[in-house]
Amino acid sequence: MSTRGQIGEMSRGRLRTTWTGCLMGKRGQELVMVEGSSDDHHNAPSEEKGIYRLLACKLATLQEQQGETEEGGKPLQIGEDSSSEDSSSENSSQSESDNEEPEPEKTNGEPGESSIEEASAQKEEWEDKESPKDHLHSELHKIQPYCEHCNTENKHNEQVTPRLLSREQFLLKLDTEGIYQCTETGLIFEVNRKVDIKYCVLSWSKYADLVVKPWVVGGPLFDVKCDPTCLTSIQFPHSLCLGHHDANMTFKVLHVKSSGALLESTVDHSTTHVKWHVSSLSPVGPVIQSEETVYHHGAVILYKAIDHNPSLSFRVYIATNNESFIKDISKSVKHSSKKFMKIDKPPVCQKLLQNGKKYRLISEPEAEITPEEIEFVDGSLLKLKSYIEVYLEQPVEFKLLLVETDSEEIVWNAKLRECDWVQHDQNQNISKSSTSGNRRRKMTSSLPDEDVYDKRMKQVDTSDGAKTRTLLTDTQLITLAAKLGKEWIKIAIANLELEISDIDAIREKKEDVTICNFRMLKKWQEKEQSNATAENLYNCLKNISVEVQDVLKGFLQER
Repeated sequence: MSTRGQIGEMSRGRLRTTWTGCLMGKRGQELVMVEGSSDDHHNAPSEEKGIYRLLACKLATLQEQQGETEEGGKPLQIGEDSSSEDSSSENSSQSESDNEEPEPEKTNGEPGESSIEEASAQKEEWEDKESPKDHLHSELHKIQPYCEHCNTENKHNEQVTPRLLSREQFLLKLDTEGIYQCTETGLIFEVNRKVDIKYCVLSWSKYADLVVKPWVVGGPLFDVKCDPTCLTSIQFPHSLCLGHHDANMTFKVLHVKSSGALLESTVDHSTTHVKWHVSSLSPVGPVIQSEETVYHHGAVILYKAIDHNPSLSFRVYIATNNESFIKDISKSVKHSSKKFMKIDKPPVCQKLLQNGKKYRLISEPEAEITPEEIEFVDGSLLKLKSYIEVYLEQPVEFKLLLVETDSEEIVWNAKLRECDWVQHDQNQNISKSSTSGNRRRKMTSSLPDEDVYDKRMKQVDTSDGAKTRTLLTDTQLITLAAKLGKEWIKIAIANLELEISDIDAIREKKEDVTICNFRMLKKWQEKEQSNATAENLYNCLKNISVEVQDVLKGFLQER
């Protein structure tokens, strides 16, 4: 029996002899060994059995995520400070109904417009550092490509995690000069003094007429707002694999102003970023022209239709690893007449995508796939985003593979299990009934974004003037544990203020990191007792990562 099969048997309580479940992690290293007998299992407390049942499914998914392998109109007036002139044809099948992104601030181009010992010592650093969001209404986290060419250049810039404001805007508060990289978007800011920077990802489709041949989109489009005199340069992430053939490739930055658009020269480019000296601030993003074939880092994004039918229906989007493109996909799904949920699977393609190449989606066991084959184009400029529909009459586990038609090489693959969508469906129903009966007063527009957000979070936890004391369930804690990462000791000390003896007791078990995170959260719950609410935990963990914040916000909305 396979490892995963052993765990499944254990979780269903049908093991009659001794069992051993060995969970293997990335690169085959052993993460946790769970041993016992049938008697042990049947005599175990019901809480423990429930925990293992839930963990079996979640850990199987986490193992898969750790297994990623290496990836092989009319133009408006445009000015150009040093110019030149292959855009791509587009394939589409679904409409984005309206634009909800923040309106960019228009400017005239002038400045001013627009281990345990270490853990305690590092408590202060958690405000600025690390980690990332992944759900239906927005795709704000950076999907990291794995590429032998592009990962060779590591500048070791200071990583900073921004605050998420309303309408998908980010806020970075930088206290001193230096070079800082946003963990959420990949943007790199070079600042010469203390500054607050507000920024967001925009859709290229809104400015499609400004990108004319031979220029094509090279990466996400951003709207950055701050005093431009405080910014020396910005480095924009791009979605291209340059490999060893960027000699005949030219990078520029499209700078959208109230008077039109300019193609401005770049200072430099690397395998991951395009550097631009700040002149003034308004929507800006990298564009390229190339005499050679352009290779893209790709991503496959999955959504499942939410309905009452026993059958399964999915949308599979093949995209460039470009946040503007991915955000457009999310908005298209959001505005669809059907309801969808995002399926959390490793998105990064193992092989580079090429314009004009044909790709085929395969299902094991067989499913209805429409279309069976698709020609890849970078659809960043299009409102209509291509997708493949996958339909299965019966809700069974299945595997999806994206293959290159010519070579039959696998570009991407994932296994989908019932646990990938069942729990989410239940949460969606809870969330709907909760929000429909609790309409909150619209926030006054005169409040700063961050104050509005803090006020909203306080209101979420009140009902008839009294605080709701709904304690977190084990299911919720397991869900959160899967998002906390491996730095659980630091979190236990700096954020949850657990005793060293509690931490040592967890470490002695030598279990998988997700189980360690779960046990840590249970210790916190025992310590807090009646105060172990979602709001209290949110306040403890709000500086960890945007992704963790999102999970906790979801818990708050479920009540």
